[in-house]
Amino acid sequence: MDLRNGCFLSIFTVICCHSLFAGCSSSSFISDGVFVSQSSTGRHLLQNKKACPVNFEFQNYTVITSQCKGPKYPPKLCCGAFVQFACPYADQLNDLTNECASAMFSYININGKYPPGLFANECKGDKNGLECPAQPPSDSHDHSGTLFNSKPSCIIVLLVAFPILLAWFI
Repeated sequence: MDLRNGCFLSIFTVICCHSLFAGCSSSSFISDGVFVSQSSTGRHLLQNKKACPVNFEFQNYTVITSQCKGPKYPPKLCCGAFVQFACPYADQLNDLTNECASAMFSYININGKYPPGLFANECKGDKNGLECPAQPPSDSHDHSGTLFNSKPSCIIVLLVAFPILLAWFI
């Protein structure tokens, strides 16, 4: 009986840890695919994209518009501001089945009146794309309430797993 409980406890712990790490992980890069024009040449017949879960219309673009200014558009300032703005949405932007990248760039260009392709031509990363620095959790990026954060799922896993594990030892 103790062997069965120990085996169950081990399997349960592995599943909980896997769920915890999978639910809490997020992109640490912005893929170069987000820079590809949505109207690029190629066959996109009947390929409808999903709506973006982030409402980019009402985001605060001052982090970009205050630092990335023409006529020279300094790459270091522009790319730094772009990364600062876009990294909190890396998961959504890297999902090329939705309209997030095109919506974000449309609103960046509307708010900053930037030349087409400015960020694609100036901001170069490595083979994975632009690296996103680790950021502390913050709810200041999306005040519209349209983006669901995956962090509560981590808390739910812990809240469910802890009492069950505690019950086995009591």
